[in-house]
Amino acid sequence: MKPSLQVRLSQHLALTPQLQQSIRLLQLSTLELHQEVEQMLEQNPFLEAEEDLTPTYEPMTERLSTAERAGERESENASEAATGSDDAAGVDSAEFGATEREDWENGTERDDFDGIRETPSAGSGTGENDDFDPQERNQASQTLQEFLREQLPGMRLSPEDAAALHVLIESLNEDGYLADSLEEIAAELVGDEDPEAKEELIDRLQCALKWLQSMEPAGVGARNLSECLILQLRLLPRSEAQMIAIIICKQHLDLLARRDVKKLIAATGADEALLKEAQGIITSLEPKPARPFARAEANIIVPDVIVQKSGRNWKVVLNPDVMPKLRINDLYAQAIRSSRGASGAGAGLSSRLQEARWFMKNIQQRFDTIQRVSQAIVERQKSFFTHGEIAMKPLVLREIADELGLHESTISRVTTAKYMATPFGTFELKYFFGSSLNTEAGGNASSTAVRALIKQLVSAEDPAKPLSDSQLSQMLEEQGIQVARRTVAKYREALKIAPANLRKAL
Repeated sequence: MKPSLQVRLSQHLALTPQLQQSIRLLQLSTLELHQEVEQMLEQNPFLEAEEDLTPTYEPMTERLSTAERAGERESENASEAATGSDDAAGVDSAEFGATEREDWENGTERDDFDGIRETPSAGSGTGENDDFDPQERNQASQTLQEFLREQLPGMRLSPEDAAALHVLIESLNEDGYLADSLEEIAAELVGDEDPEAKEELIDRLQCALKWLQSMEPAGVGARNLSECLILQLRLLPRSEAQMIAIIICKQHLDLLARRDVKKLIAATGADEALLKEAQGIITSLEPKPARPFARAEANIIVPDVIVQKSGRNWKVVLNPDVMPKLRINDLYAQAIRSSRGASGAGAGLSSRLQEARWFMKNIQQRFDTIQRVSQAIVERQKSFFTHGEIAMKPLVLREIADELGLHESTISRVTTAKYMATPFGTFELKYFFGSSLNTEAGGNASSTAVRALIKQLVSAEDPAKPLSDSQLSQMLEEQGIQVARRTVAKYREALKIAPANLRKAL
């Protein structure tokens, strides 16, 4: 076989380290970005922070002035010019293969008990009260375990009982329930080798459990929902309705959840009026005793961009509280310039300096891309910022990608885990995208707007005769929107609205 030469043409995409970093930074959330920045500050001596990276965010307050922002942009341009490198690492040029868009419209299962409220109690310190006391805020940040331990000195328990009570307090889950049985807790402490010691410990834990269930908040230490509600009911003034409520919680919670009035009347012997009063008492209880002690700070979302009114239009500004304030260390950079031409360690330090400049440039490019995409979304969804979610228009990633000249996968990265502060609240950028539904007029309606309509229809329904999914579908069709019953059910589940039989009032 003779050797021969052949010419073959092919295309392949080469990702430079700068390009890879640009893509990775673009898809990071705000928290992940700050972690990345902190890691880079530790690793690269040429990079330093101008100030704290995460100052407190105050929604919709006055931001940096135009002059300050222009000054920051000039300083960044100056540092970029010093690198002498072209901006050949555009984020979109590295995008290869469109990523599949997540089905964020899927419904979520209801894991709460429909017969009991799922809103914070009045004493939880999480209500929407403008006159919120700072001392109450500090108290709300206290954990349930800390609150329970503070009650121990006043109980005057023996050291053994106090130790057993400490064990149970530490065994409580995030809802304030005792998830593990006393036998399991005892087995973890002493094992199964000594049955007598284990039995003695179980007896002491049973005594400690009674102490725990007598502590505040009421219902803490319960093993299940039924026991939690009964513990709270026993603290209420005795009445006929209270006794009926205890009977229901002990044996007939499933009937209450199904709103089966006839079977409840037969099981309890109460008339309909007394049954309704008992239900009112039960729904006023707290199914999760630890809810007031949940750390609200963990659920705070800091927006990446803020939408502000500008004349008749809306403009998007970057939230300066999430933008890292970075700069090159002048002392180290000057030392590198003075030793330019040296080999060995000097060349290695020069590469670290270039790495720091790349990182700053990619950070700025990330926020510029987020702002561009956000502004394009606002332009497409102007009606939302005036009339709310009911005026949302259909929008897909491809439309924004074509308008900005970016790849669809870039838009997907930008809209994931990035948030926008609007007059109606803070939303993930993906929230503004939705599929379209046909209308009788030949136009399209956004799935987000349809969900808003379903929410309005359910809130205005007669509690004694709640609307079924078929009825909701018919009512939407009367308004010119063609939605199948199964689609209505999916949207209703996404809104965490119970089925009609569970919404029916007694």
